[in-house]
This record gives sequence, structure tokens and C-alpha cells, in this order.
Amino acid sequence: MELERLRKNIDQLDSMIISLLAKRSDMVAAAATLKKNEQGVRDPKRVEQVIEKVRAKAVESGLDPEIAEKTYRTLIDCFIQKEMSLFKRSE
Repeated sequence: MELERLRKNIDQLDSMIISLLAKRSDMVAAAATLKKNEQGVRDPKRVEQVIEKVRAKAVESGLDPEIAEKTYRTLIDCFIQKEMSLFKRSE
């Protein structure tokens, strides 16, 4: 496959990823309204559950689980910051 076609396919995937992240962001915002305290927002046990699932799905899908974990740890951190901001505004 030529480089331009690969790049076009990557751009299409990026567009889908952004759409999915936007949906995830909406769900995070909704979850923030249901949490009672900051510990509920910063839930390390839940983070590790998500990471465990992501690593397993990565292996299943043929993706290096280290890439999946690093990506998701960054993603989760960003969403926790967003959720914390929303949670503090609602106090």
C-alpha cells in the first residue's frame, strides 16, 4: 500500500477515535454528577480495573499491551482532571 493511502486510512481512524473520545467525555461528565466526593472521582481501584481490561483487549486484538496501557493511563488522567473540574463546580 502506498504511503498516501496509508496516511488517508490513518486520518480516517483518527477521526473515528476522536468521535469515540467525545462520547467517552460525555459519559465522564454524566458520571461526575453521580459521584459524592473526590475519592469517587479519583478511584485508583477503578483505574486498575480499566487498565486490566484494556491490556487484555489489546492482547486479544494484537496490540502491544504496553502501548494500550500507556495510552489509557494518559487518557484516564485527562478525564479525571475533567471530571474533577466538573465535580468541584457542582459543589
